[in-house]
Amino acid sequence: MLLITCPWCGPRDETEYHYGGQAHVPYPETPADLDDRQWAEYVFYRDNPKGHFAERWMHSLGCRRWFNVLRDTVSYEVLAAYRLDEPRPELPALRALHQTAEAAGGNR
Repeated sequence: MLLITCPWCGPRDETEYHYGGQAHVPYPETPADLDDRQWAEYVFYRDNPKGHFAERWMHSLGCRRWFNVLRDTVSYEVLAAYRLDEPRPELPALRALHQTAEAAGGNR
């Protein structure tokens, strides 16, 4: 089970959240101009990486706000949680933060 930190409410169990799919997928500028194939690609085709992946989550049993989570799809480790108006964290900074937490005996 995942422990996800809501940017507003703090750490909560994953059962309090609703998964919203891949983060940072821009809405088409002119959706009426898309043909069926292009619309299907926007709606259904998403990345499925092995490793770090940015996802959207909603705290459905808490503040009901949407936010992004950077998660490792191999280990299920949550690397960062950030608001929609914040940029995606840089991975080298996350690695350094994680190594610092491990050295201090903490679990991030």
